[in-house]
Amino acid sequence: MALWLYRLALVKAETTYNTNPSPASTDALLFTELDVEPLSIELAERETTQTYFGNRQNVILQRSVPISATVEMAGSGTAGTAPRYGPMLKACGLGETIVAGTSVTYAPVSSGFSSYAMQFFIDNGSEQSIGGIRGTADFNLSVGSVPTISFSHMGIWSAPTALSSPSVTYSQQATPLAVNADNTPTVEVHGFSACMTEFSLSLGTEMVFEQKAGCSRQVRLVDRRTTGSMTIELPAFATKDFIAAVSAQTEDTITWTHGTTAGNIITFTADQAAFDSPTYVESDRVTHITLPFRLMPTQAGNDDFTLAFT
Repeated sequence: MALWLYRLALVKAETTYNTNPSPASTDALLFTELDVEPLSIELAERETTQTYFGNRQNVILQRSVPISATVEMAGSGTAGTAPRYGPMLKACGLGETIVAGTSVTYAPVSSGFSSYAMQFFIDNGSEQSIGGIRGTADFNLSVGSVPTISFSHMGIWSAPTALSSPSVTYSQQATPLAVNADNTPTVEVHGFSACMTEFSLSLGTEMVFEQKAGCSRQVRLVDRRTTGSMTIELPAFATKDFIAAVSAQTEDTITWTHGTTAGNIITFTADQAAFDSPTYVESDRVTHITLPFRLMPTQAGNDDFTLAFT
């Protein structure tokens, strides 16, 4: 009997694409959700003639491994040390800049994409090594809940093997903090200090699976359109007129800070956020405004936003 409880994943960045970096027990990562589809196949039916009704044989066009995983959004616990899920962030088309003892900052890149390998164990006796993993991610903050990062990734397929789960050590994942007034002290929207209830961000990284003749299989990142939405308490129009900002397609800064202790502080900054059509919503009998947004790069590019861990 295979117990769903017995799921474990080791995650490690690859130095060379789809080359096993040999994840160790210290590369274990804590997930709140982890779904690995062991084999996704794309088939094509053979268009052969036959003198009877029924299915025809198929040929396999591609084999891949989709991965859906969610982690708690928290720092490593040590300023200047990347969180354990750092390889997964980099595999979404983000660069990683480390200032020893101070900060780890993630920002978009448009080339030189990273990838990672996952060693996935299920039922404490079956293992599958998945390489060349890349994809996209969604960030979610909601008042009264732990913030999360949800990854939608794809990797290169290899056959599962019989292998027992190792004894692991979890590290570089600090205890998460709920989103509230104490733990999320700063929210600014286009220069206005806001009271926020919801924030979501979709990296919008587009991936395709390629297996061109004469080349190696790969998950290729081909575009990025970062969008999001936030809900804040509606200010008086004389104080801040967000409708005017929408109408004029004004681009300005969105920033928030979550956490107050070094090693577990996360700061999001987007300097060129433009709003789409807003809506009014009610929360606790108070009027709020929901502001969908697009993050715009400058002509220099790759400056849509930064996510800093300090």
